[in-house]
Amino acid sequence: MFHMVTGFMNYGQQTIRAARYIGQSFMITLSQANRLPVTIQYPYEKLITSERFRGRIHFEFDKCIACEVCVRVCPIDLPVVDWKLETDIRKKRLLNYSIDFGICIFCGNCVEYCPTNCLSMTEEYELATYNRHELNYNQIALGRLPMSVIDDFTIRTVLNSPQRKNG
Repeated sequence: MFHMVTGFMNYGQQTIRAARYIGQSFMITLSQANRLPVTIQYPYEKLITSERFRGRIHFEFDKCIACEVCVRVCPIDLPVVDWKLETDIRKKRLLNYSIDFGICIFCGNCVEYCPTNCLSMTEEYELATYNRHELNYNQIALGRLPMSVIDDFTIRTVLNSPQRKNG
């Protein structure tokens, strides 16, 4: 008889504890209901990238002196620099420059160590493609400046940090 009474007491305590936990989780759910959504509708709304965002690399062909510093500091020896030595002026002439963004880890070492600042990081992050060979950009594709997200009036920009109303 004593075991039966203690069993009912334990059962009653467990039921009350479970009801309390359910009530607490329901209160948490209700407190989240009045918050603004965090999800953005990607193709129509885009996040404004931060100031130090490392996007696609922009290359200026005229500034490059073919020193290959970018290749030496790259952890995976990625930039391909083709040059020809001009014997009459004893300088290198750049023939071709390419980067494969399918392999690039966007570390930014090439941009940081370039002595002529011919490389820079852009805010372009939409590099998805169905064919990985399309990610191999030559000097013409690297020289194309991307359209700024802020200047594109067809989409709505969303700041990185959500704005909250005080009140």
